[in-house]
Amino acid sequence: MIKPLTFPATDRLRDPAEFLRIENVTKAYPAAGGGQTVILDGINLTIGADEYISVIGHSGCGKSTLLKIVAGLEQATSGSVWLEGREVRKPGAERMMVFQQYSLLPWLTVRENVRLAVDEVLRNLSSAEKREIVNEHLAMVNLTPAAEKYPDELSGGMKQRVGIARALAIRPKVLLMDEPFGALDALTRGKLQRQVLDIWENHRQAVMMITHDVDEALYMSDRIILMTNGPAAQIGEILEVPFAHPRQPKELRELPEYYELRNHALNFLDRHFGHDDQL
Repeated sequence: MIKPLTFPATDRLRDPAEFLRIENVTKAYPAAGGGQTVILDGINLTIGADEYISVIGHSGCGKSTLLKIVAGLEQATSGSVWLEGREVRKPGAERMMVFQQYSLLPWLTVRENVRLAVDEVLRNLSSAEKREIVNEHLAMVNLTPAAEKYPDELSGGMKQRVGIARALAIRPKVLLMDEPFGALDALTRGKLQRQVLDIWENHRQAVMMITHDVDEALYMSDRIILMTNGPAAQIGEILEVPFAHPRQPKELRELPEYYELRNHALNFLDRHFGHDDQL
């Protein structure tokens, strides 16, 4: 039986080989009666260049805020984020975000939504090269037959696949996903999880994903970051997921280690569940 491995969030903080480093990040907002409300309190985390991590915690623990700080969409009150030795101060094409809501431009086709991102970021490429990249990434997410459709002609799962193709097409170093499967039905969710994992297993990059789903995190991730409750949320534990890639859900569910890790994560969340929390 494999015991879940945990370690303090600062264990590898100064390792120069680390690709992405979140260093003592605190985020606070002005409180209505004066003073500040601290959302995140001293977050330390390092992520490898081809590592897939998931962040789990109850609503209000600042998961999405942390992701936006890494993306450069929000600024930390204190602390810093470093990517390949350079401090993150603003959004950049090397860090692409996939939101739960699809964020597609409704007046553009599937192909045009993806091409817009490619045109904006990969400006030095020829038109033929850009077209090849768009076609390649539409094929990756099985959307070639829908390339000329508009967003209102697509299902929710197809819209999310467009968002993923758009994010991957500009070849980012870090893919940031904020509950990317949360709005999908169970069947579509499972298919898209497999598709994203297939892409990642064949084109490795750093992935940081927010989720509420422990099974999803165990299926997809190398490590699971368990957050304590907000306000003033911190990293409570970091679980190593010992299963080799590629993974198959049915095979995972037959492993006793899977249920050890699952129960460990659920017990952590139960311990940090308060009467005012909402899942």
